[in-house]
Amino acid sequence: MRAEAVLKPPSLTAQTVVAAQRALSGKSGGLRVSFVFAGPAVMASVAYMDPGNFATNIQAGAKYGYGLLWVVLLANLIAMLFQALSAKLGIATGKNLAEVCRDQFSPPVVWSMWVVSEIAAMATDLAELLGGAIGLSLFLHVPLLVGMTATAGVSYGILMFEKLGFRPLELAIGAFVGLIGLCYLVELFTVPVDWVQAASHAVTPRIADTGALLIAVGVVGATVMPHAIYLHSGLMQARTPARNDQERRRLLRFSNREVVIALAIAGLVNVAMVVMAAGAFHIGHSEVAEIETAYNTLTPLLGAGAAGVFLLSLIASGLSSSTVGTMAGQMIMQGFVGFKIPLWLRRLVTMAPAFVVVALGAGATEALVLSQVVLSIALPAPMIALILFTGRADIMGVFANSRLTQLLAAAAACVVLSLNFFLIAQTLGAPMLGAGS
Repeated sequence: MRAEAVLKPPSLTAQTVVAAQRALSGKSGGLRVSFVFAGPAVMASVAYMDPGNFATNIQAGAKYGYGLLWVVLLANLIAMLFQALSAKLGIATGKNLAEVCRDQFSPPVVWSMWVVSEIAAMATDLAELLGGAIGLSLFLHVPLLVGMTATAGVSYGILMFEKLGFRPLELAIGAFVGLIGLCYLVELFTVPVDWVQAASHAVTPRIADTGALLIAVGVVGATVMPHAIYLHSGLMQARTPARNDQERRRLLRFSNREVVIALAIAGLVNVAMVVMAAGAFHIGHSEVAEIETAYNTLTPLLGAGAAGVFLLSLIASGLSSSTVGTMAGQMIMQGFVGFKIPLWLRRLVTMAPAFVVVALGAGATEALVLSQVVLSIALPAPMIALILFTGRADIMGVFANSRLTQLLAAAAACVVLSLNFFLIAQTLGAPMLGAGS
């Protein structure tokens, strides 16, 4: 038995760690080495392709055609910046954002941030479970509650990959991301697209009316997710331990490359969602604003194949984002209050409100909107904390942000937080400037 154990090949995770350490020490290089470091940003990118993005992007494309593509690109650039800062915090400190908050803030602040973050985790799971459930219920012709149960069960099964180490789970989530991207690549070949107009609107900022402003708020204000900011720092803190500042610099370069590539792919998927909705719905079906309506309208317009691909991407989005959201919730709890709960209990706690909402008969779209408002309320704390911490030399050492980076991060935070405030006010019924009487 001992001989068999010795001869047993190393796990995927162990092989990844060894290859990464060789690269960090300068013993190996090349393009192939970059794949060893790929994983954390890919997992974080799932938050930018979750069912909430489906809803806002479909509405943007259906009602305003290509007119809001520039908003999608702006949101993606902001996401790149904050995910890169989150990863840098984990690399430089060896701690995740929640742990640094616990070290730096007073206990009342820490406990308040934890409570708000737990509520945000529940809101996240609500949106993600609903997305997967809508897809499964439409695909299998079953009630929404049955679809939610199936989504919860499958996503819990995916989480079991983590028992084999970080690499199998990274590869599983990466496969879902690839599937979502492939689905939207197929969709682009099934809808008529005016690429000249799309390219023009992607780089030409313009808001047509108050309605376009509200949708733009939904796209940007609900794009940067609290759990993704917490998660990325935690995924980096112990994945590939760097032994000195030179290795940390190399690790940071690999991380930044991955963030740009992974978030660029997520951005292209969001662009494809808007382009698909613009091509399929803008002329003749501009009233389409819900996921279910989009599916039911796609079938007669482009055929069952296109509608089926749309559902497949939605199911992949719901399953992968729900899995990653549960991981983030566990990490947040451990970081803020220093303890973990069994994974099944964590899953049960965060998804319970979603089942209650559906059981009470609330509409899926209304529930999605509500979840985005809750996330908007929870977002300021991690964004502001991340900017503060990554700008401090006593925390980050030589990796503290430059003045330019701090300025860009502060400006991006002001944009996102202002739009979040606008979204909350609009949802609560406050009168909007320029709105008709």
